Amino acid sequence: MRRTAGVVGAAALLVFATACGGGGSSGGAATLVGLVTKTDTNPFFVKMKEGAQQAATSSGATVQSFAGKQDGDNQSQVDAIENLIASGAKGILITPSDSKAIVPSVDKAREAGLLVIALDTQLEPADAADATFATDNYKAGLLIGQWAKAKFAKDGKQAKIALLDLNPNQVSVDVQRDQGFLEGFGVDVKDKNRIGDESDPRIVGHDVTDGAPEGGRTAMENLLQKDPGINLVYTINEPAAAGAYEALKAAGKEKDVVIVSVDGGCPGVDNVKAGVIGATSQQYPLKMAQLGVEAVSKFAKDGSKPQNTDTGVTLITDQPAEGVESKDSAFGLQNCWG
Repeated sequence: MRRTAGVVGAAALLVFATACGGGGSSGGAATLVGLVTKTDTNPFFVKMKEGAQQAATSSGATVQSFAGKQDGDNQSQVDAIENLIASGAKGILITPSDSKAIVPSVDKAREAGLLVIALDTQLEPADAADATFATDNYKAGLLIGQWAKAKFAKDGKQAKIALLDLNPNQVSVDVQRDQGFLEGFGVDVKDKNRIGDESDPRIVGHDVTDGAPEGGRTAMENLLQKDPGINLVYTINEPAAAGAYEALKAAGKEKDVVIVSVDGGCPGVDNVKAGVIGATSQQYPLKMAQLGVEAVSKFAKDGSKPQNTDTGVTLITDQPAEGVESKDSAFGLQNCWG
């Protein structure tokens, strides 16, 4: 989606604030929908904007998009919500960078009469939003964990596991994917709502990536220094996986390590096809945003509020494991994004 960058009022700290016109209506007649994503660079959020625009065109709405400087930039999202309240938006679709810290701003928006829908990452508590449209992130992690467990059992290998998470904030999407993966692999996670409290000797350690290639590379380098025998790597998303692979390749270990991830973007599925990533859980950001805009448009017309919606997840691998349902990279490429 091609967008024009600009600075809007109180949101001067945002990287981008963009109005995308919806078809059929003009001026104040269109329903204004705010889309607030974590960043403006991750293909996942680019595809989300595309889905929002497609739905706006058919719904007679206008979408105004905001993104933070980096994953974890809560203040930019606070500024975006303030701007959207002042602009008369009917609803906000948000992928929270900090699922706890953003709640007071979400409360303010709802008190002002806006519908707030969390996309991809649920708020904490989840009912702080009117609804959540997202992948079941725990299931996404569970699937890659189950696949990895079956593969290592088949190959007769003992795992040494590195976990490349998002950031220190332990936002819901980060915790759910990490803990789902570990439970799928058969690790006792102790507190299911907390990353890093396991005592399983197979776990070398956790590090954070900001969901970016450079973060993935640095985190992988750090954990390889701790234990060069790592042979299984979980990553929060595919950009982090790409960075981890570069670190493994630089160390001459890329052929000895299995990487699993979550996203289902086209570059990530290409990496499954190439053998860089063993398996990934594909999610569908276009659908999340389309459904979100449609829900806000309906709310603006009749005041009805949506229910939570699971937008689906599919395990993508070219090395199917017995007992774990999956599709191959050809399917993944037909349904990918980015």
